Amino acid sequence: MSGGRRRPLVAGNWKMNLLQAEAAVWCRALRSDLPTSKAAVGVAVFPSFPLLPVVARELTGSSIAVGGQDLHPAEKGAHTGDVSGAQLADAGCTWVLCGHSERRRDHGESDELVGRKAAAALRHGLTPLICLGETRDERQAGRTFEVLERQLRAALAPLDSRPVGFALAYEPVWAIGTGETATPEIAQEAHAFLRRLLAGLEGVGPAAEGLSLLYGGSVTPDSAPGLIAQADIDGFLVGGASLDPRNFLAIIRGSG
Repeated sequence: MSGGRRRPLVAGNWKMNLLQAEAAVWCRALRSDLPTSKAAVGVAVFPSFPLLPVVARELTGSSIAVGGQDLHPAEKGAHTGDVSGAQLADAGCTWVLCGHSERRRDHGESDELVGRKAAAALRHGLTPLICLGETRDERQAGRTFEVLERQLRAALAPLDSRPVGFALAYEPVWAIGTGETATPEIAQEAHAFLRRLLAGLEGVGPAAEGLSLLYGGSVTPDSAPGLIAQADIDGFLVGGASLDPRNFLAIIRGSG
């Protein structure tokens, strides 16, 4: 798994789900059952914004990181409905998603905007988890690598000297919420392409070998072991399966 080179990371993206009481129960269940022997697996959770205070409180003192699902590139100002990197950090976040496919789809986020968000995250000490992935039409047209390269270059372009303080999540859009998972071979092909591309970028180079590349596309406890066994898959960005702490724990256990 991950060639023994990189620490696996399993991140749960709750999307627009759960209420405060449910979030508190989830956090307590995860903390009580998380195997201490699996400390080699990093764990992060990305709740919706109203849940951040309760999640941060419930996870205080644990090894589980908390992240925001989005941020605005500006420091502050007249941006109703948005949150800033400073606000996320103040709420206890250390991670933030940038460019999730549902943000691109529902809010028309451009590749350029994703890059500005990633840069804002780094300015506030947050690790951006930059999401990349092709649609079904793009894959069927043979444009997967073209799309991934365009998205990656745009995301890293605004980063000062491209500091290696980010992680990537490959999420084939055609596999999100569909119950359809890319085969381990398909996922590995995309991850290997991204790592080779990173290795050739100025400011990244050899550091690409140590960067975390997560797979996100309807990950389940059953599909996780075959995926994590691939050389360039370093963990998962888990959607629906993360809402049940038992399923999420099963994925964590299968990733160590």
